[in-house]
Amino acid sequence: YRCCGSGRGSCGRYRRDQSRFAGKGRGDPCRRGCHDYAFCQEISDPDRIRIVELWESMEALSSHFGTPHMAKFNAALADRPPRAMDLKIHELGEEQSLPS
Repeated sequence: YRCCGSGRGSCGRYRRDQSRFAGKGRGDPCRRGCHDYAFCQEISDPDRIRIVELWESMEALSSHFGTPHMAKFNAALADRPPRAMDLKIHELGEEQSLPS
């Protein structure tokens, strides 16, 4: 399952306090079942933040939403709300390599 988020706001606000938003990464027990995580500023639009996560199951992702890490993340968002936010969850099919 891929969880994709996009938000618009002043990235300077997020950069100053990035540890509240970035979390500890894939090795964190709060991310058990997370195979990939990215929280980044879009190059072509400096006011857009992208969050992309790859989870082994919907259950693992759902469990993650109830962790203390997510409570901290949501509190940080409440302190610095984005002007717009869009979050989608996609079920992925079988992984394939790109043709050479």
